[in-house]
Amino acid sequence: MIDTLLVANRGEIASRIFRTCRELGIATVAVHSDADARALHVREADAAVRLPGDTPAQTYLRGDLIIKAAHAAGATAIHPGYGFLAENADFARQVTEAGLIWIGPPPEAIEAMASKTKAKEILGITPLDPAALTEEDLPVIVKAAAGGGGRGMRVVRQLPDLSQALTAAAAEAASAFGDDEVFVEPYLENGRHIEVQLLADTHGTVWTLGTRDCSLQRRHQKVIEEAPAPGGPWDELYDQATSIAKSIGYTGAGTVEFLLAPDGRAHFLEMNTRLQVEHPVTELTHGIDLVALQIRIAQGEKLPPVPPAPHGHAIEARLYAEDPAHDFAPQTGRLHALRIPHARTDAGYAAGDTVTPYYDAMLAKAIVHAPTRDEAIRRLAHALRVARIHGLTTNRDLLVRSLLHPDFTTAAMTTAFYTHHLQELTKPPTTPTLTPLAPLAPLAAALADAAARRATPKNTLPARIGGWRNIPSAPQTKTYTTPAGETHEVTYHLTRTNTLESATHPHVSLIEATPTHVTLESDNVTRTYEVTAYPDNLVHVDSPQETATLHAQPRFTDPTTQQLPGSLLAPMPGTVIRIAEDLTPGTPVTQGQPLLWLEAMKMEHKITAPTTGTLTALHATVGTQVEPGTLLAVVEEDQSETETHPPK
Repeated sequence: MIDTLLVANRGEIASRIFRTCRELGIATVAVHSDADARALHVREADAAVRLPGDTPAQTYLRGDLIIKAAHAAGATAIHPGYGFLAENADFARQVTEAGLIWIGPPPEAIEAMASKTKAKEILGITPLDPAALTEEDLPVIVKAAAGGGGRGMRVVRQLPDLSQALTAAAAEAASAFGDDEVFVEPYLENGRHIEVQLLADTHGTVWTLGTRDCSLQRRHQKVIEEAPAPGGPWDELYDQATSIAKSIGYTGAGTVEFLLAPDGRAHFLEMNTRLQVEHPVTELTHGIDLVALQIRIAQGEKLPPVPPAPHGHAIEARLYAEDPAHDFAPQTGRLHALRIPHARTDAGYAAGDTVTPYYDAMLAKAIVHAPTRDEAIRRLAHALRVARIHGLTTNRDLLVRSLLHPDFTTAAMTTAFYTHHLQELTKPPTTPTLTPLAPLAPLAAALADAAARRATPKNTLPARIGGWRNIPSAPQTKTYTTPAGETHEVTYHLTRTNTLESATHPHVSLIEATPTHVTLESDNVTRTYEVTAYPDNLVHVDSPQETATLHAQPRFTDPTTQQLPGSLLAPMPGTVIRIAEDLTPGTPVTQGQPLLWLEAMKMEHKITAPTTGTLTALHATVGTQVEPGTLLAVVEEDQSETETHPPK
């Protein structure tokens, strides 16, 4: 009997497992790094044990410390979640040898499938020999043998790039999984990523719980997943998945992944011997709790002979703190608000939490269930559109646009979806309207700001009376920018009777304005906007139908904030792990040429030359920790290029 359970993980999955434990009456124990000392999963646990350090190698990959923590806190079982040590057979064996219950498959089954190279050997699939590759073999993909989640993966389209890809993938795999083994296999483009959810008990019963489509991926990490996978039938995949599970004596939850080629042939990718990030869509379509079933199986309980029948359609979207318009650069800092209405939200952060550079940038998962796929798409897009997400740049807009893209709504998506459509999905609208529904957000922000100034007694008289002026020719002007780089100037003034007169919004009437709420009427439609102002001139404007993020611009530019032309600034916090060979001041560079690499959130990020010219300064050194905006290098633009291609 399990009475106290430790989760050897962090973030969203730890919180999700704790939720089930509370429902089952099981006490919970969290482990945490120093960076996670005040994290949500720590606050939700009944007890917490510190793992000294910040990086995964110092903390969540230290099985010995985690087992010691379990004994110290009186835990009787360990659940590994996903990632970190979830597919580490040695850790699973150490857990059971320590007298604890392991919530997962037997170590032998993990060993058979956790290494993708060994799994392929069992199925008679031979990886490619990197030394024997030719141009005809391209493209290929380099993969980490011991992990997933897109880490340790590199697509190679030219043979000269192979060596670097192998080195980078091995380094990333070692950082994320503690194992630097990588392998090479053919890269199948324009396929569909289909997977089968398995659940097996210790009495010989194996359930196949339908399929999931996980084709929408960026950097080989899934972004949007759904169940069931559109199309089918999938009987052949069910049979293969069940055969694999039985051949290795599998128990617990696991997933067999396939890549469906354009001709319909299914190619085995891997078996994940753990719970998947996307497991909620299976839970909602089958009406089950996979974590509860994992715990019951670990206690020796039998599964019913037949699993619950599926019903309806479920879709999940992963909300990341990242900037899709700038190569998905991860974002760090304070999360001021996070609320996604009308959707199941499995979150790893709450309002007031800080996102650090040490771990994955996923904030939460939003999941909906509906009778049909079309309705599920509509519900999830709406829930994300009106979500309150304040303080960080996220991929929220990309998720909404992806869900509503014709390739997705017609189930014509492939793993190359973002390769083909990312530019159109991230570019600003052709007309500067923020979002199609939020053209009045800057005006609402300006009026709320004026109301706040009027409500603050310590301000001067002109500030207290806000936008009212006795000189009609001198209206109030407020300028805002959006994360996409759009600029919105609001010009208005309020008459003695509080009537709004605006050159930029001539057909808008003001109904009411307070520091937090502004009600406007336009074209006989009245909308109320909730305005929230934060430090550093950050303003969020929300209404029941729309949301906008704005940055108020100062009237005068601070000269100390100006940068030299060609300055290359760190786009994120991280560590400089590599600098291009022979790169020194005076070196000629071309636009887009890789200059150095940062490691942030367990992934490598390439920093390239912003223009063609000469490197005039190099401030970065290997091992240096940098913050966003840190000056890394300066490239002086080649004037001949400027003269040949004058700015438009």
